[in-house]
Amino acid sequence: MSQKRDYYEVLGVPRNASDAEIKKAYRNLAKKYHPDVNPGNKEAEAKFKEANEAYEVLSDPQKRSRYDQFGHAGTDPNSGFGGAGGFADFDFGGLGDIFETFFGGTGFGGRSRSRRGPQKGADIKYSMEISFEEAAFGVEREISVNRMEVCSKCTGTGAKPGTSPSTCQHCHGTGQIQIKQSTPFGQFINTKTCDVCKGEGKIITDPCPACNGKGKLRNNVKLKINIPAGIDDGQTISLRGEGDPGSKGGPNGDLFINIRVRPHPLFKREGNDVICEVPITFTQAALGAELEVPTLDGKVKYTVPEGTQTGSIFRLKGKGIPYLRGSGRGDQYVKVNIDVPKKLNEKQKALLREFAELSGDEVHEQRKGFFDKMKDAFK
Repeated sequence: MSQKRDYYEVLGVPRNASDAEIKKAYRNLAKKYHPDVNPGNKEAEAKFKEANEAYEVLSDPQKRSRYDQFGHAGTDPNSGFGGAGGFADFDFGGLGDIFETFFGGTGFGGRSRSRRGPQKGADIKYSMEISFEEAAFGVEREISVNRMEVCSKCTGTGAKPGTSPSTCQHCHGTGQIQIKQSTPFGQFINTKTCDVCKGEGKIITDPCPACNGKGKLRNNVKLKINIPAGIDDGQTISLRGEGDPGSKGGPNGDLFINIRVRPHPLFKREGNDVICEVPITFTQAALGAELEVPTLDGKVKYTVPEGTQTGSIFRLKGKGIPYLRGSGRGDQYVKVNIDVPKKLNEKQKALLREFAELSGDEVHEQRKGFFDKMKDAFK
C-alpha cells in the first residue's frame, strides 16, 4: 500500500475531536463508501477500508494515544505497540442499526435484527347501504363477513390434533440461516429466512386435515353492527380486532365499514340540516294557509303567511339530523314553491282575468320594480 494518510485527515476531523465527533464522521463515511452501496467500485472499497482502519485506532483511547505519540508506527504490529485488529473482530459501536437500514436488516458480528415477530392480521373493508332515516336515527344491523378464523380443530397450530409441530433442524428453530462471506475487510455474516420452514422455525410433519396445516380457515362470520345516529354518506365505522387473526401472537386486524346512504325522495341533507321543498298553490301563497309539512319525525302543521313568495324558506328548529358526536339536532328548512296550474277551464280563466283587472299593476310591487329596472337598463 502507498503512504498512509493521517487518520484524522481520513475521517475529516481535527486532532482534538471528541469521541462523538469521530464516531459521527466515521458513520457518514461508512454509509457513503460501503461496498453494498457501491458494488464493484474499487475506489469506494479502498476508502471504506481506510475509514475502518482510521476509526479502529481513533475510537480506542489507548491506540489513539499511541498514534498521537508515534504516528502510524504506533499501530504497526511489528513495532511492539500492538497493531490494529482484523475487520471481523472490530466493534462497530452500534452501527448495526445503520447497516440494518441500508443493507437488508443484517448487523455485524452475525446478529440479525430482522427476525420476524408478532404480526397484525389483515384489515377487512365492507360496504353497507342504509336508508336516510337509518342514517339519521341509527340502526342495528347484522352483517356477514368473510374472514380468516383460527382453525378450531388444531387451535391454530396447523398440526393434526394429538400431534405438534417439530423444531426445524435446518435453522434450529430460529427461522433464519446465516451465510458467512469472506471479504478483503474481514468476514461478513448475512442472515436470510430459512428456506425449509419459511421462517416459522417449526416443521409440521402431520398437518391438520381441516386447515391443511395453515392453522386458519376462511369462514363467513355474522356480526351485529350498531350504526350511530347522525352518520353521513361516505363515512366509515371501524371495529377494532374484527379483521383477520394475527400471526405469532400479533393482534387481529380491524374491520372498516363504509356507509352509503340511499337518497330520499323528499329530503336532502346539508351537514346536520335537512332541506325539504313543498309546493303550494297561488291561492295559499296569496292568502296564507296552514300546511302539512313532512319531517323525519312525521308530519307537522306549519302556517305560511299571506303574500308568501315562491322560493321563500322557513325554519323548523330541531327537526334535522342528530349530531354524531354530541347532543342536539340540526334544523329543517322548508322551501315553498308556488305551483302554477298548467290547465285551466274557462271559468277559472275568467276569474283570473277579472282578478288581474281589479288588481292593476300598482299592487304587483315586485313585477313593477322589475319593469322599472328594465326600463332604466335600456335607456
